[in-house]
Amino acid sequence: MIDTAEQKRWGTIFWSLLGLTLVMLVVMQVTNAPLRNDIAQAGIVSFEFAGSLAASQAIIQSWQGEAKTWASLNMGLDFLFLFLYGSTIALACFLVSERMNRLALKRLGIWLAFGVLFAAALDIVENVALINLLLGSESGGLPILAKWMAIPKFILVLLSLLYVITGMIPALKKP
Repeated sequence: MIDTAEQKRWGTIFWSLLGLTLVMLVVMQVTNAPLRNDIAQAGIVSFEFAGSLAASQAIIQSWQGEAKTWASLNMGLDFLFLFLYGSTIALACFLVSERMNRLALKRLGIWLAFGVLFAAALDIVENVALINLLLGSESGGLPILAKWMAIPKFILVLLSLLYVITGMIPALKKP
């Protein structure tokens, strides 16, 4: 259990990270907007879940010219974003776990904190696979790798966010 002063310091770090993460989330959305089209309706997320070389190449073909530059920029910025969201959500899980009365819920928060950091590591592998595809690789394993890194990444992030949100409900109800 961390004391009140230390909790305040960690809270300050959390709010700073959250602010940076939200700014970066907006930047990621801006760089993703030019990537949305009939083939890649979700932009870069469509690319992450393409799952086959043919689907990946069709998406890349739909991003010719300026859109391909936006895709490259988005992929590069994602390395900063994964650090920010991983750190922010992991710290949030830890801070919420500190407020839990039940040992099982405390442990879940710690596991999810590490889980979201693992999700960020999966995001790195996913990004490397997708960048190689953007650079012209014709390896059929890369889209499969990217998809199977994206699935657990999104699951871990969503579970961690669910833990944080549900863990904050009692604190929000207090006067």
